[in-house]
Amino acid sequence: MKHLKSRSQDLRSLFENNITIEYVAEPLKAMPADAEVIEVLHWMEAQNFDVIGVERSHTITGYLERSSLIQGKSSKCGDYERVFHPKELIAISTPLMKLLPILQQTPRLFVLDCNQVSGIVTCGDLQKAPARMLLFGLVTLLEMNLLRLVRLYYPQDSWQAVLKKERLEIAQRLWRESQERNEATDLLDYLQFCDKRELVLNQPELLEHLELKSKRFGERFLKSAEQLRNRLAHAQNLVTGSSWTELISLAEAMEMLLIRCEEVE
Repeated sequence: MKHLKSRSQDLRSLFENNITIEYVAEPLKAMPADAEVIEVLHWMEAQNFDVIGVERSHTITGYLERSSLIQGKSSKCGDYERVFHPKELIAISTPLMKLLPILQQTPRLFVLDCNQVSGIVTCGDLQKAPARMLLFGLVTLLEMNLLRLVRLYYPQDSWQAVLKKERLEIAQRLWRESQERNEATDLLDYLQFCDKRELVLNQPELLEHLELKSKRFGERFLKSAEQLRNRLAHAQNLVTGSSWTELISLAEAMEMLLIRCEEVE
């Protein structure tokens, strides 16, 4: 099973080299600096925009926040313009994988394309397909490596004595159904995520190698990973019952655990 060892790196390479924030960012709508505040405020409310750019000579030079606008008959947008702070800017060529930890620190980022601000990206954009592909890739590779560890630590089908009877029977039923279709491979291939989790966490040596604080901690963490996998598989909201900060922390923790899994020989 050594071919599994390189796959997380292959995934990281794929996203670092080919999938950038360009694929999740939205164009930044902008208004002229001399536009009337009252008109722009009504427009932002109608479009449900919290932020728009301020444009001077066909160049976006700053931005407005809807919450800071005060209605006035003669006020111009330029009076409320905020200058882009370097920490709010991100290059359009930035790999999607590097976006996650940055978004944990800020609610939004303005996208630079050829030294001009052209777009905006927020946590909500992580609901889009490219970000979902990244997260699903991470959790799938994690599950594949859990299976590799089960094969490594439970030789000669010794895992069958550890797994709960009802869980073993489910795997055996799925395996028999595949046999009838001439598709069956190995009984181990019919274990579910929860089964692999249980078997891996039953090995104290693995808990230490994977730097999981305890069996209970590992169970909570891997259950969270499984729940994320299920939400991704069913195209559900990624932060139902959670938050973006927790989701990003989970993704980073999954990647670290994946690396530690691959280090186990």
